Amino acid sequence: MSGSGSGPSTGSSSPKRVYLDYNATTPLAPEVIKAVEQSMHDAWGNPSSAHEEGARARAVINQARDDVARMIGALPQDVLFMSGGTEANNVVLHCAVTHFRKWCLSQESPIYHHLRPHIITTKVEHDAVKLPLTHRYSIEADVTYLGVENLPEAVLESIRPSTCLITVMLANNETGIMFSVAHIGRLLAEVNKKRDNEGLFKVLLHTDAAQAIGKVPVDVTDLNIDYLTIVGHKYYGPRIGALYIRGLGHKTPVYPLFYGGGQERGYRPGTENTPMIAGLGRASLLVHNNVQDYYASMKKTRNYMERQLKKVFGNQVKINCVDPCIPSDPEACSVPPRGPKQQHFIFPRLPNTSSVSFYYRQVTGPDILRHCRLVQASCGAACHAHTENQSILEASGVCSFHASRTIRLSLGRDTTMEEIDLAIQDIKQAIEKLIGRSV
Repeated sequence: MSGSGSGPSTGSSSPKRVYLDYNATTPLAPEVIKAVEQSMHDAWGNPSSAHEEGARARAVINQARDDVARMIGALPQDVLFMSGGTEANNVVLHCAVTHFRKWCLSQESPIYHHLRPHIITTKVEHDAVKLPLTHRYSIEADVTYLGVENLPEAVLESIRPSTCLITVMLANNETGIMFSVAHIGRLLAEVNKKRDNEGLFKVLLHTDAAQAIGKVPVDVTDLNIDYLTIVGHKYYGPRIGALYIRGLGHKTPVYPLFYGGGQERGYRPGTENTPMIAGLGRASLLVHNNVQDYYASMKKTRNYMERQLKKVFGNQVKINCVDPCIPSDPEACSVPPRGPKQQHFIFPRLPNTSSVSFYYRQVTGPDILRHCRLVQASCGAACHAHTENQSILEASGVCSFHASRTIRLSLGRDTTMEEIDLAIQDIKQAIEKLIGRSV
């Protein structure tokens, strides 16, 4: 399949490793490697220089910007290149809060001059959103953290006169569940019409699309958003990113997070990393051309994996955010979940992601992975401790008993059913070793 890549080789004498951690990162597609290498050789000039070498580098960057924009249905002038998703998310928060403060100071009535900005988000966002809100903006802004249930309605109900930003991820990296950002966007457009008539600040809408891009079609017009975060290494590209800003600078505010040269029209200073930008552009072109095929292939393999898990483990396995937390056979769970019965939420999911828990008292997610010989996977986000991953699961309606016994299996474009069979047998031997009997 075009734009594919495989995990790192372990050598001919080593057992075949099965990499199932594609939500953490992906290998570079061969076409991306070629684009990066070609740029390093042919477009090494400073893009800000007026001579031929500079022009050649600028042309590469302009083409990459076109390709990124085409992938998400945007205009090229609305795309800024960033170091990655963390920077992009921080820029969005900075823009929203800064613009709100400027707006407040421009109002005649002094009651606005000391109004604290209000931000709405969810309890399951990536740390690149949650931690800036916790550490940087907790003193100067009010933040509402919502559960995943009834999200469009809960978001609308949480809006205040001082609300300046709503930030909701498009798909969760740990569970694979997708959120109705497009629905929020449509409802918010109506709310903003009323706010405009009332002389209130326009609420801005941001989505971190890091996990969705490359797996499902993403279109900024359909989403009706102001900002969208793009992360290259999640879709077989290099470890840089981009930020979409609707009507950059005139419809939607943008303020530099730091200052320096005039690169990226002065909004993101620093000499451009031309080879990595070239790679991001090529990865985006592959997605634009092939995303429907990627989706179909990953979903077919993921569904096969879940059927095989059920076949091998029966009632002792649960697909989080799909199966109810309490199994139909109460005896299947060695230790019943503690506390109140969890709500069961069902969401559309990414085609490649399964958050899987096992009903064995003796095991935890990290225990299973430590005893696997072949499977390379995780319990959740690579940048989270296990306890943080567990809290994301619990916020997604998974009880604590199952959350602690969860592993995340995320597939790639070329993951095969043969690899899935190997992985399930490896997980089976790991659990059998932990519980001291056959499953």
